[in-house]
Amino acid sequence: MAQFTVRDLLAERERLGVDLAAGPSTGTAIEAVDIAGLDSIDSLAPGTLAIIPGVENPAPYRLDVALRRASARGLAGLVFTLDLALAETAVALAERGRVPVLAAAGAKPSDLAVAIDRMLSAGASEAMTRAAYAIEQATAAASSADGSVDAILAAGGRALGVTLTLAEDPTALWSDNDAVCVGEVPIGRIVADRPDPAADVARPVVASLVSRATQRQLRDRYAPTQSRADLIVELVLAESSRVEAFVGQAARLGFPLPLSHVVGWLKPTASGDPDARPPRGVEPALELFALQLVEGREEMWHVAFIQEDMLLVSTEEHGAGDHQRRLREVGERLQRQARRLAGAGWAYTLGLGTPQLGAVGLRQSAAEARIAADSAVAAGRPGGVELTDVTGLRRVLLDFYASPISRSLLGDVLAPLDALGPERAATSVRTLLAYLAHRNSLANAGRELTLHPNAVGYRLKRIRDVLQLDLDDPDVRFAVELACRVRLLGAGR
Repeated sequence: MAQFTVRDLLAERERLGVDLAAGPSTGTAIEAVDIAGLDSIDSLAPGTLAIIPGVENPAPYRLDVALRRASARGLAGLVFTLDLALAETAVALAERGRVPVLAAAGAKPSDLAVAIDRMLSAGASEAMTRAAYAIEQATAAASSADGSVDAILAAGGRALGVTLTLAEDPTALWSDNDAVCVGEVPIGRIVADRPDPAADVARPVVASLVSRATQRQLRDRYAPTQSRADLIVELVLAESSRVEAFVGQAARLGFPLPLSHVVGWLKPTASGDPDARPPRGVEPALELFALQLVEGREEMWHVAFIQEDMLLVSTEEHGAGDHQRRLREVGERLQRQARRLAGAGWAYTLGLGTPQLGAVGLRQSAAEARIAADSAVAAGRPGGVELTDVTGLRRVLLDFYASPISRSLLGDVLAPLDALGPERAATSVRTLLAYLAHRNSLANAGRELTLHPNAVGYRLKRIRDVLQLDLDDPDVRFAVELACRVRLLGAGR
């Protein structure tokens, strides 16, 4: 190691058991290390770090003489293998003569000399020794009562003589040897403040320890929230007759189900492949991002998944203002993060429900949000934010439109009109809906369409010929009107 000084030696003070007793913390470059008595200092070459063995403090006058000789010879420093007690004159001489004086109480001189010599040679054996010690210290910190990320990094850094930090890096791969991950969700990387071969050896183990500590901390922090999220999924999917049975379970989990809830539904879709599933790591990474995003906010938040769709639930006292707006703010940030995680070719549509009370209200808000998201995707408008319409009829139509099966069945009713071409088919559907909505009245349909009743009648004759349906039959009229409304709903969206 070029220009190895006492400063570098002190960086390893924990492993070597050395500490500065007097003099500068830098000094001249250490060129060699040797074991010598106080009387033989004059025989050492300049730049030598002298290890002085002994079990008792030398007489003050002998130490003063040794310090003057060490300064005159240009020695790199003196290391005493005892609990050194220095007089004021010795401290002053060490500082004035620029001679670092170190104490390594209880150290075996030969072992200390070998360890320092390895550091001077900066070979692979020295790096492995330092790395092994750093791993030992980091492991001990991880298994302690604290066991925190900061404690692990501090212990490993002290042992290595470098500063280890956890740098955020969401692009890290779980297979990278310095990556810190929760499962396969990347958190960051372990980095050293300067290049060091021993740190390079130790970082993968330190990263593994930090990953486990982070996972344990997150588990302890978010376990109650995730348990309540499981309950929310069960509640949303349960039969309506079982809803009230969830109240007691929610109370035991600390979830205030009687309060007001508003739900956001985040739906992923791949361009060109409606059956594709998002990349494997998106869901856990998005869940962790969401939990960290809402932590500390005044409202109670929960994140849950139903297959690939994400539910975001915000709960607070009834009557709180801007409840849906605050859900939208968080939902849009999740929407952007999801797109970034999934990459190009993926769209995330956010449907927003309305604030509702209690268990039934939570289910209703979730249904509204799902319908809003599904209908937007079905209408060819993925990737946006869809609000739930407050009118009951439109909700029913959206539910029909969001269901591929229902949409297909209703589409079959009007399919013969599509043979007329897009423009004539759209005109026919609007004419047919106006006629049926006004209970088969040509006059009222004409006023709505701004047409003469005879013109409406002419159009209807052509429509009847194409559809081959009895529009005087009440059941047929209902099915055709519903099909027209759903068709126009999709066209309008």
